[in-house]
Amino acid sequence: MNRFGKGMLIAALVGVVGMAFRVSWNALRDVATATGADETAAFLYPFVVDGLMALALVATLVLTDDARRFALRVLAAYTLASLVLNYVHGLVPQLHDEVVDWGRLADWDPANWALVLLATSLPVGSIYFGSDLVAKVLHHRPVETTTTTPNQDESAETYVNRSTADLGVSAPAPVTPAPAAAALPAAPVVSLVKSTDRVPVGAVAAESTRPRRATGRVPESARSSRPVRSAEDLLTEARTATAAWSDRELTAEGIRRAVHTSPAKARVLRDTLRAEREQAADPGEAAA
Repeated sequence: MNRFGKGMLIAALVGVVGMAFRVSWNALRDVATATGADETAAFLYPFVVDGLMALALVATLVLTDDARRFALRVLAAYTLASLVLNYVHGLVPQLHDEVVDWGRLADWDPANWALVLLATSLPVGSIYFGSDLVAKVLHHRPVETTTTTPNQDESAETYVNRSTADLGVSAPAPVTPAPAAAALPAAPVVSLVKSTDRVPVGAVAAESTRPRRATGRVPESARSSRPVRSAEDLLTEARTATAAWSDRELTAEGIRRAVHTSPAKARVLRDTLRAEREQAADPGEAAA
């Protein structure tokens, strides 16, 4: 529907509401006069009742959720009250006189009391409910819904896919990952064995975190009772012990067990004995 059609529809609605208000205005004015209102109060009474109905109708179009349901309840309550008062105006002939004075709205006392209570409570209710509806409308925050059209998607995608040279602001330089730290060379292993010494086969150098402290002088009882042998003594013992051995049996381990010496000295004795046997087997070379 175009704007002209909407404007015509709104104008027709305002006209119908205005005419309905004029018809109801006469009945409500006479009811207010019958309940004791003066001329000015009776003139304004229809605006209090039907005016709040119009306000509640507008509030239902603006508010949402619980606030909208509250506005609908107010609209329904005042519509029903206006209907009841208009109905009573049609049933009581005394209210149709040209000069309306204070009177009764019903012959039965309980019904008259209830109608008077209804007619007199509507202005007070208009103050309360009208203020509450206006406050709800002023504090209402409409929910903004954004719809994305295909053109918007395409434009956003095109902007993202543009090269950095086409953009107004140069793009930041790409962040290159830092090269991995080069592996540190392994620390050299410090051996506790001197380079001049021969390392026994199968022996592993022990690593010490701190130097050993001196334990003091070895007591006499802990010392070995065997006298210290010189190299010549060891060689003599080795010759005697291995005299009947074959060349295959002449090993450092066998010599170590025979003369009870260290593996290093046993290897030295083995080499010396083998050299002596080779010289004895080739006397010409030894003489030369």
